[in-house]
Amino acid sequence: MPVFSRFLRYFMAVAQHGSIRKASDELHIAASAIDRQILQGEKQLGTLLFERLPSGLRLTTAGELLLTTCRRWTRDFSALTTQIDNLKGLRQGSADIVIPDALTKGFIPSVLGKLRDSHPGITVNIHVRTSKDMGEMLINGDADFALMFNLGHMRELFVRAYKEIPLGFITLPDHPVAGLQEAHFSICSEYPMVVPAPPLALWRPLELLEAETGIKIHPVARADDIQMIKSLVSEGAGVGILSYLDAYDEVQKKQLAFTPIQNKKLSPVTLALCVDRSRQLSMAARLIISEIEQFFVEKL
Repeated sequence: MPVFSRFLRYFMAVAQHGSIRKASDELHIAASAIDRQILQGEKQLGTLLFERLPSGLRLTTAGELLLTTCRRWTRDFSALTTQIDNLKGLRQGSADIVIPDALTKGFIPSVLGKLRDSHPGITVNIHVRTSKDMGEMLINGDADFALMFNLGHMRELFVRAYKEIPLGFITLPDHPVAGLQEAHFSICSEYPMVVPAPPLALWRPLELLEAETGIKIHPVARADDIQMIKSLVSEGAGVGILSYLDAYDEVQKKQLAFTPIQNKKLSPVTLALCVDRSRQLSMAARLIISEIEQFFVEKL
């Protein structure tokens, strides 16, 4: 049942697409009907909501204000319906989460698999995005929470949990390096190496380590894909360098081993569990977060 008027629904669709035609395609409503509603709304408010440009429609300042209010109404109504559902007990519900590609394997699938067994009525909508898109999704109300690497300052977001993820050597479990608690970067000169290449972010700290230690890596292979690095290591091609999370699943299954690099100047990757400060989370979202937070207290 639509809670908002046709005008507001049409307005939000046009604002999202910057085009009446595209809004028409999405809503399956005639473009003339949408245009008529927008014009009537502008007349009633006494101000233009869109600039009509050759390339499409662009929100005016008044339009931006109305869109912000509409999004808040949408979030508030969603929170209300969630609270009503919670009164019936946590038999059903849904949550939207945002994760980076690096977490599509490992502890997130494991947590969600257990949740499916314990709460089969809960639906989890998973969005895989780059870091720059995650904060915007949270602020716009398109997701309940996000797991973000190396979070910059965003005052609208609240960090519920935070963890430093070390960089280290990935080896087969019976490799000599696997038996060490930590290993110096100097072992790169002792073994064939499989290292990350751009655009993977991990290549940058390797450059810094080479400059700081004076040790130059001469790899047998470079790869710009994490799975390829793990596959090469699994086939015995050499010792890989990745973050702990990159190999979390294989390490837990004892298919690979992880040994942190010992270097005081090496900054670890940071992982943050973030929510929008102004958003009231559903019981389903809180349940999922409570399960994920267990990873943040787990000793690596």
